[in-house]
Amino acid sequence: MSAENLHVGVIGATGAVGVELINVMFDRNFPVGELTLFASERSAGKTVETKYGTKTIALFSVEEAKQCDIVFLAVSGDFAKEFAPQIAEGALVIDNSSAFRLNDDVPLIVPEINGDLAKTAKLIANPNCTTAIAAVALWPLHKAFGLKKVIVSTYQAASGAGQPGMNELREGLAAGLEGKPVPAEVFAHPLAFNVIPHIDSFQENGYTREEMKVTWETRKIFGEPNLPVSCTAVRIPTERTHSESIVVETEKVVTPAAAREALASAKGVKLVDDPANNVYPMPINATKQYDVEVGRIRSNLIFGDHGLELFVAGDQLLKGAALNAVQIAEAYIAD
Repeated sequence: MSAENLHVGVIGATGAVGVELINVMFDRNFPVGELTLFASERSAGKTVETKYGTKTIALFSVEEAKQCDIVFLAVSGDFAKEFAPQIAEGALVIDNSSAFRLNDDVPLIVPEINGDLAKTAKLIANPNCTTAIAAVALWPLHKAFGLKKVIVSTYQAASGAGQPGMNELREGLAAGLEGKPVPAEVFAHPLAFNVIPHIDSFQENGYTREEMKVTWETRKIFGEPNLPVSCTAVRIPTERTHSESIVVETEKVVTPAAAREALASAKGVKLVDDPANNVYPMPINATKQYDVEVGRIRSNLIFGDHGLELFVAGDQLLKGAALNAVQIAEAYIAD
């Protein structure tokens, strides 16, 4: 495929991830020759302002989408399951939903780890946002020391539930400050002034599907089908950017200094680790940043010289979604 003047389609362009996709392509000078934004009859014909200028939203059809070189899907898994394979008969499809992530014949890609797979298929899955952020931080440690066990606790922002989630948080904060009831329609409970240890549906093993996604997807991305990974996913009342506390047991002896050295040179990682001066990863700093912040690196008291604890923060609308998707497209067209 020529890396110049590509015809790019975005389905779901007005949602939180879709908007970021367009912005990231523009900011990274992705070679867009023609940009088509697709939507249903309800939105088709409307105009939206983008960094590429005013765009009229086109009515989605499989045949029109197949004429594109690359199509980004930022829509539901049900939509992706129905239409992505058909679109992929003509265009490269990069799907942000969970529809195909665990399919054996669909690559699940974080470009810093397995970007070479981008040239192997016409349908590619973008990982769960929580998984992508953790994977970027964990991969350099896995390469250097070997991961034996991984335990993750997440602190996930309202934007993980899209624009409706952010809206409900804002409305809840305003209502709570005025002494009014806090709404809970998007989330299982009021999120404002609260934390909710429940993201996605509960499974038979007591974990939620969000938590199991971290296990399943990390194993697939790393090519380690038996890697023990456990996660507790918690929604917190921040608007944007997920944080994660991660404990690892390693195969080889590891020290905080050696871990910092491995992380400092890793792609997609920003080492933010100076606790003496109150410098560590936080959502307020990682928001709208491409790199995943990693810090609070220390030896784990349980696993000793074979264990580490670290804290990460990454913008889940960027590295957890839009940026990762565009990086996959960049890997696909690279020489």
